[in-house]
Amino acid sequence: MSSTPDNKDPAIVGPDVIIDPELCKGCNLCTYVCPIGVLLISESLNHLGFHPAEYTGDGCTGCGVCFYACPEPGAIIVYKPPRKPKKQKEEV
Repeated sequence: MSSTPDNKDPAIVGPDVIIDPELCKGCNLCTYVCPIGVLLISESLNHLGFHPAEYTGDGCTGCGVCFYACPEPGAIIVYKPPRKPKKQKEEV
């Protein structure tokens, strides 16, 4: 899935990685550091002639390691669903 933040699907309930293929230089750092291995290098080329990284579309934990490893500002965005508030115990 190599989509951009502009077409983010609001129905997505789990963590998601959005990689802008036009900003990615294909350095492979994000694919190397991903603990789950859900990022890979695309076979297609971007406008700069690089093979950008892409998300396989399933399995992201939202850890954000790929975001912090990426040297290209704005190339990777990690979305995490908001946490549900914990129920507070009723005081007696």
